[in-house]
Amino acid sequence: MTTHAPDINDESEHVLGSDGEFHVTDEPVDLSVYHFEDWIAFGFFWALAATVFYQFFTRYAMNDSASWTEEIARYLLICTVFVGASCSVRKNTHIHVDIFYRFLPAQVTRALSTLVDVVRILFFGYAVYLTYALMGKIGRQQMSIIDWPIGLIYAVVLFGFTLMCFRAVTTAVKHWRQGFSVLERPEAAGSEEA
Repeated sequence: MTTHAPDINDESEHVLGSDGEFHVTDEPVDLSVYHFEDWIAFGFFWALAATVFYQFFTRYAMNDSASWTEEIARYLLICTVFVGASCSVRKNTHIHVDIFYRFLPAQVTRALSTLVDVVRILFFGYAVYLTYALMGKIGRQQMSIIDWPIGLIYAVVLFGFTLMCFRAVTTAVKHWRQGFSVLERPEAAGSEEA
């Protein structure tokens, strides 16, 4: 087996220009692939990072830990997870098992993937209902340390589940229109963006 040595005169193989300087250009950044829930989850994540940093700083640098940071960090993590999960539903990147789809006939895998889409929509719809019902039962209860209503956190969870349900519906419609899902064709996973 012989290997081909790169051509010294081939410009695509060199990063140094004829002037001896390093010339590399980055591809333009495309922010249009991100939807509004991506930015909301990004905001919650950085608020969480700032809270945890403040907690670390007050505990280890000031030797006087801020008592509110642990509770708020926990709630910000909850917000990040539930809003961020809607991004995963939109991209169809939640964990799934597709080994059965490789061995079953195409008609069965199509029916199973449609069933998965329907069950996912029903699950998220039921989660929306349960979260809304729970918000009605907790009323205006306060958080443990901060005098804010705990319903604020459940409102973000409700928002996240509502987004997940909406994105599950749009993903199912896409699967029904294209005639397959990523369960049936794992190689199509990169084209799942809605």
